[in-house]
Amino acid sequence: MSTPDDALDPGTTPVPDDSVAPPRPAPRAATDLALIAGLAAFTAACALAPAVPTGIGVPITLQTLAVVLAGLVLGARRGAAAIALYLLVGLVGFPVFAGGRGGLGVLAGPTVGYLLAFVPAAAVAGALAGGAARVRPGRRYVVLALAALASSLLVVHPLGIAGLMWRAGLPLRAAVLADLPFVPGDVAKALLAAGVAVAVLRAFPDLLRERS
Repeated sequence: MSTPDDALDPGTTPVPDDSVAPPRPAPRAATDLALIAGLAAFTAACALAPAVPTGIGVPITLQTLAVVLAGLVLGARRGAAAIALYLLVGLVGFPVFAGGRGGLGVLAGPTVGYLLAFVPAAAVAGALAGGAARVRPGRRYVVLALAALASSLLVVHPLGIAGLMWRAGLPLRAAVLADLPFVPGDVAKALLAAGVAVAVLRAFPDLLRERS
């Protein structure tokens, strides 16, 4: 007596059941582009918010908050890409920099060091923020705050000082003194960015897991 299996030709391959569709991969690229564009737009909005003028031609704005937040929330690669997109839009002429400025002319001004620091700052913040995935949720704020402070104080300010020396013609001591008024505000913005990032990552935990 033959069995159902015996009825199959051993030289043929069983036809798969098409009634069960294979799982489709998540549209990761589209999601990444949306996140990058969203953070770039947020950075532009922060730059265009009312600024506090200073006597050295470098206004105090919310840009650094957005730069640090991009890294904390999106990670090094996507955070840096978001800020690079923002800078590209501004450099081609759109008025998205502080004071409604845009175009390559900003590279000749005293803000050039701060602007060029934004992309590496977002990358550093994102790289250091990856440690938040390895600690308990209650300790994530500390990790994110330290990442934000390191990004601001070790990347943005040193490069900003270099830009003041380069474009404003200030000696090192004068450039450091000119930069000092920005430090308290940037510390406050870094701590605020860490708090916002904690809330965002709590609501969207996949952002913390997807750090590549």
